[in-house]
Parts: sequence; structure tokens; C-alpha cells
Amino acid sequence: MSKYFISIFIGLLPILVQAQSEPIDLQQKDTIEYKDQYGLRVGADISKLVLSFMDEDYTGLELVGDYRLTHKLYLAAELGNETKRQDESLNNTLLYDYETSGSYIKAGVDINTYENWYGMNNAITIGGRYAVASFNHTLNDYSLYETNQFFNKEFLPGENPNREFSGLSASWLEFVVGAKVELFANIFVGMSARLGFLITNTEDEAFPNLWIPGFNKVTEGSNFGVNYNYSISYFIPLYKKTKKKKEENEQ
Repeated sequence: MSKYFISIFIGLLPILVQAQSEPIDLQQKDTIEYKDQYGLRVGADISKLVLSFMDEDYTGLELVGDYRLTHKLYLAAELGNETKRQDESLNNTLLYDYETSGSYIKAGVDINTYENWYGMNNAITIGGRYAVASFNHTLNDYSLYETNQFFNKEFLPGENPNREFSGLSASWLEFVVGAKVELFANIFVGMSARLGFLITNTEDEAFPNLWIPGFNKVTEGSNFGVNYNYSISYFIPLYKKTKKKKEENEQ
């Protein structure tokens, strides 16, 4: 019996020697292929919808969307329409009462700075937009300060109420910082803060642009404006792309 086992061992000896001579790979390679979803995300600014119900002097709707180009780069755009009525008084005297109505579009890119775990699609983004707006003002009522009278200087009613200023336009650049969180499968909530800088501002000589749709309040002597966005959106997956994993080499 022992001679039988010795014969088998001698026969397997060349195979064992050859296997021992081959190098052993101590680094286990991950053969699982990780893929990211790419597609279109569309939604609306819920803050403007809520404000439209709560404020009788405001009506607004903004549609938002982005399209994923690469692992971190997104094309992004917003399209909206706003109507806002405002007035200002001094010592119970109406200075002006006007309404602004118009549409705007913003287009640009977002860069996701957040590195997700596999299967997550959250985002912390920085980006920029180029925006244009077309709008008109309706000056419902206003007062003029009469300075010709020496003793009785006072505000007098404007001569041409309900005057309309149409064909107005503006364009600006926006720096955008925002975040999007996947609340449920393919449903995202997001928010962003936007700092705008006016490039062009076409206005009537008789009445300045005090408020621009999509830009917000215009400050005298400054081209900067600030606005915010709170959105809910749905992601439409179109295709998947293999995610490149960073390989760490141990020394």
C-alpha cells in the first residue's frame, strides 16, 4: 500500500513543482462592474408655487431640469414666468403702485462636488447660468412731489395712471451653489442660492426696472441681485455607464 502512495506522489511531483514556481497574486481583483445611471431630471420650483397661493400680489411658475453629461458634469436650465405687484408709501402717501410681468430662461452647467457611494445619486453642486428675461411694467398709480410751491410743498396725483412700459429686457450671469437629495427612488428635492450680476438692463426713461422676473429686486447703484430656488424633480433614466474605480496600490 505504501509503495502505491509513493508511486502517486512521484507522479504528481512535477505538477507540484510547476505550480509552486508560478507567482501568487496577493491582490484580489474586483470583477464586479459598477454602473452609474445617466438621464434627464425635470421638476418645478415649489417655493414659487407656494408663494403664489400665499401672496395675492404674486404669481409664478418655474420649471427646472438637468441632463447628466459625465460623472460630475450636468447641463442645467430653468424656465419661468412671474407676475409681481408692488407699492411703496411715505407718511401714508402712495409713491407708486406698479406690476411687473414677464418670462425668463436660464441655461448653464452644474458640477457635482460630492462623491456618492455606489447606488447613491445625491449632489452638492457649484455652477453658473446665463439668463435672459423679457417683461413689461404697468404703473397703476403714482404721486409727484410738487416743489414749485414755496410754502405748501406736497405730493400730487400722477397725471397718467395705468401707464404701461413694454418691450423691456435684461440679461445676467448667475453663480449657483446648490444641493439635491434623492428622497425616494428617482425623486429628488433640492435647493440653491444664486448670485446674479446684470449685464444688460433695457428700461424706459420714465420708469426704471425696480424688479426683474428671474433676477428679483434691482438695487440702485448695484448690478448684483440674489434669489433662491427650492425644487422637487423626477429623474428619467436613459442609459447606464460603467463607473471608473480608483485603484489604490499598496506599497
